[in-house]
Amino acid sequence: MASKKKNTSAGSSGCSSEKSKELLFYLLEAVDKVDLIDPSDIPDISLYMDQVTTYMDEHLRQSRRRDEDKILTKTMINNYAKNRLLPPPEKKKYTKEHIMLLILIYYFKGIMSLQDIQAVLEPIGERYFHSDSGRSIDDLYSEIVRMDRDRQKTFREDVNDMVDTAADYFSDAKDEEREFLRVLAMINMLSYDVFVRKMLIEKLIDRYFHDESGDDSSDQHRK
Repeated sequence: MASKKKNTSAGSSGCSSEKSKELLFYLLEAVDKVDLIDPSDIPDISLYMDQVTTYMDEHLRQSRRRDEDKILTKTMINNYAKNRLLPPPEKKKYTKEHIMLLILIYYFKGIMSLQDIQAVLEPIGERYFHSDSGRSIDDLYSEIVRMDRDRQKTFREDVNDMVDTAADYFSDAKDEEREFLRVLAMINMLSYDVFVRKMLIEKLIDRYFHDESGDDSSDQHRK
């Protein structure tokens, strides 16, 4: 029965195919906008607070949902430093390493609590911030950018498969509701992925950055 519905007429099939292509292009365009700032584009000179917020707004504006959304505010940055997500500024200025950590915070905060971000970034800051030997924040950030760009290629393929798979669900729907149900199917698939991935992130943080009582146990990772 489902197969018959999907092939009711050449006209409806063609229309559905065109809508799928249009939706795929729309989603892949959004995926392409998610990109960490390249290390070479981050200034080597220290910046004042206003310069930091301006820089972040200019370089991460593509990831905003709405044009009026703010990437970072002075209050946010002050709170990050106060809650030890970020090392304090040096003579009211923020270094290249500060900027790199702020970029990571910006992406982390969409899926992680501030407590969890602090649990992850505080030991990183203490171990690698202005490090004279071994790895530095610059090294970590550069590798994370490379990692995320590799994942972006895979994610584009996943989105392509998702659009195709969504068409297999609610295949008996009438023409006037098929597009709505297809989008509903994709929202559900993405929501499931986000839910499971968020749960796994929390499991990793609880295992490696928090003790059983929930307190930060990152001291053992700083040694």
